[in-house]
Amino acid sequence: MYENVFRRVEEKYVLDGRQKQELLKKIESYLQKDKFYKTTICNLYFDTIHDDLIVHSLEKPIFKEKIRLRSYKIPDLEDDVFLEIKKKYKGIVGKRRVKMKLKEFYEYIKNHEFDETNQIMREIDYAFTHYQLKPTIYIAYDRKSYVAKENKHLRITFDENLRSRTDDLRLELGDAGFRYFKGEYYIMEIKTLGAMPMWLVHALSDLNIYPTSFSKYGSIYEKKKERKINYAY
Repeated sequence: MYENVFRRVEEKYVLDGRQKQELLKKIESYLQKDKFYKTTICNLYFDTIHDDLIVHSLEKPIFKEKIRLRSYKIPDLEDDVFLEIKKKYKGIVGKRRVKMKLKEFYEYIKNHEFDETNQIMREIDYAFTHYQLKPTIYIAYDRKSYVAKENKHLRITFDENLRSRTDDLRLELGDAGFRYFKGEYYIMEIKTLGAMPMWLVHALSDLNIYPTSFSKYGSIYEKKKERKINYAY
């Protein structure tokens, strides 16, 4: 198993196709494609039998957390996946994750045995045990990633084709799902360890692009609840 720890500020924006195109025209000279520029991100979220974690998150608390299994393609049992616990406190996002083979994840879920010296796995296992977590929703999207040429800690990503399902809750079963948006929309995320550079602030201001509290898991959960049917939208 391999550990990763991230702590940063994240801002989200929902853009239509025109806004995305105009923004990229203004800022593309400051950006370069990320090493992993184009990926399909597959997520399996875990929650209680009553969806307590997402319900709490939607109440906009000072502190909230999510637990998910993530891959950067449709994996098979021998591929790497990331078991993550994501926490947000007063706008600061902390993500702690452990890399493992998909088959190792299933072994963990089956018997809850792991390396006791691994602090992150102890935190994750506590969450699974304390909340009695189970897989609740699969969410996938196609991402294009950029990094600032003069600041490797500034990343901008554009996610499209947001889709989800509440059955076949295994990453290896493909990335099919019901689409969230009708039409061409993108979820842009700006991730940085500090303040945004002025060239980015000016570009956003010129185009009247403002941050939103959009959460993929939360928004899909709310739409499902409103419709009171199984993601038929």
